[in-house]
Amino acid sequence: MKAHAIMIIFVRARYWVRMGLYAGELLGFDLPRKDKRLLVIAESDGCAVDGITAATGCRVGNRTLRVVDFGKVAATFIDIHTEISIRIAPSQTARSLALEYSSNSSTRWEAMLSAYQVMPAVDLLVFQHVQLDTPLARILSMPGKKVTCEVCGEEIMNEREVLKDDVILCRSCAGEGYYRMSEPCASVTSETERLD
Repeated sequence: MKAHAIMIIFVRARYWVRMGLYAGELLGFDLPRKDKRLLVIAESDGCAVDGITAATGCRVGNRTLRVVDFGKVAATFIDIHTEISIRIAPSQTARSLALEYSSNSSTRWEAMLSAYQVMPAVDLLVFQHVQLDTPLARILSMPGKKVTCEVCGEEIMNEREVLKDDVILCRSCAGEGYYRMSEPCASVTSETERLD
């Protein structure tokens, strides 16, 4: 990977780390969290998730980090006890201010890389209180609850099923999927067939 490409990744990851730290400051949290009181909804994937995980301790695997890929450098941080939700994004002026904080850098990327470490959060980021469109209880759901889709027969976990005309459906069979079947599912019915 070229040095320029690596520098771009570091600049972007810094944003996400700073976002996580700023959220902790705004919500009055010590970070990284060891409990599940903080829920983060990241609006991009990749280095975004890595930076947020490093700063907050929130992870997809412990159900405290969700990725809703809108392709934006933004995330919403939710205190699940108070339901206070704060969305944080880069300031529109952060890039130009970076040059003021790092005037000795040879490139714009180097300026951002060093400036994003020292710029005050109020110059780097903007935040706003938001209300979630989906109730927090529905986002959190009930871990371990399982049902079976009545169309495809696949298991649905954590209350993610859709009920249409009293029929339990997975989101794909309800028309909300990110894929569609190109052929019917192959089902292996015997141990002998699996080994062949």
